[in-house]
Amino acid sequence: MKKFPDNFYFGASTSSHQVEGSCHNDWSEWEKRNAKRLAKESRKFSYLDSWTRIMHEAASPENYISGIAADHYTRYHEDFDIAQKIGINAYRFSIEWSRIEPMRGVWDPDELNHYTKMIAALRERNIEPFVTLWHWTLPLWLSEAGGVSNPEFPELFGKYAAKLAEEFSGQVKFFITINEPEIYSLNSYLRGIWPPQKKGILSYLTCMGSLVESHNNAYDEIKRRIPDSMIGAACNMSYFESGKGFINKIITALSVKLWNRYFTNRVKSRIDYVGVNYYFHNRINYGFSKNENRSVSDLGWELYPHGLEYLLESLAVYNLPVYITENGLADASDEKRAWFIEVSLRSVMRAMENGVDVRGYFHWSLIDNFEWDKGFWPRFGLISIDRKDLSRRIRIESCDRYREIIEKGI
Repeated sequence: MKKFPDNFYFGASTSSHQVEGSCHNDWSEWEKRNAKRLAKESRKFSYLDSWTRIMHEAASPENYISGIAADHYTRYHEDFDIAQKIGINAYRFSIEWSRIEPMRGVWDPDELNHYTKMIAALRERNIEPFVTLWHWTLPLWLSEAGGVSNPEFPELFGKYAAKLAEEFSGQVKFFITINEPEIYSLNSYLRGIWPPQKKGILSYLTCMGSLVESHNNAYDEIKRRIPDSMIGAACNMSYFESGKGFINKIITALSVKLWNRYFTNRVKSRIDYVGVNYYFHNRINYGFSKNENRSVSDLGWELYPHGLEYLLESLAVYNLPVYITENGLADASDEKRAWFIEVSLRSVMRAMENGVDVRGYFHWSLIDNFEWDKGFWPRFGLISIDRKDLSRRIRIESCDRYREIIEKGI
């Protein structure tokens, strides 16, 4: 058995819109307009092994309305108590911008106080808060003004970051400015499948440029108010595995540069650590995704936790601490999650033994959540949520294995 360092963070992650409930933002409005369409299009998932189990839920328009979500907003004490029982010592969550600044330049003291109380509740349980400033949802006033593509967005984001830093000074050390800027830009501004449903390479590049500037502004504003803070961004990174041959190696190198490192390279002078969200392995053999798919999640995503080791080792180039800010799977039956957590953390351990300064691992997610345009049927949580009464239940096998690794090592 190899034990992780005493100061290693074993955590879990969530985001506000996906778990809090009763959010009023650009996504909640988009859901209402698109729920029927998304329900009709759910047949595209009929190839999944899980289809017979999830088809009725996936075909219901109600599945695509976040509504009360998991009611984490009012039940966070209960969720934190369960997290403590699992042995988690860190929790990553996001602030809902639409609550904090419901109108431009107008700050809601009650909502700021709500998050202050959440942070205090974590501290009472010896759980370190990792605060994400932005996990994709926008206040309606900002969305109507053009959102991320508004030239003022970076300045507005900087002011938002400054307000949070003022409120949380002395309470929060770890900040994540932006969650997966490349995924948001891809789906909202290139593929056009998420709000605001823009399409085009120019809009994608404009969005990414805006988010780079926004991160930099936020970093400066937080550091000015909390000099000893640790600030990063959570980027979605894949393990690109090259097949044999020069062409495959070139494609792989370009993929790493254009996907894994595009954002991080542009903010590397203003990050204190590298944040990694790892879900995807991509075997390149004269084309993409030539994967064997020996094991897949309920979403049909290949489960390849071994790849985390190689991805982490590739990040040594930055010479910075690394936090795995998300890593998880949709697994309603909890048949694969214990294995997945174990192999993922073995991969982390091997990367650390090879010199990578990994300081924390956050499983996605703490509780079952609203999975954006897929709704509620993908179950990612260590804690299951009954959709009828919102009761909580620990997924015993995976949580027991996670707790055992936390306590004894691997």
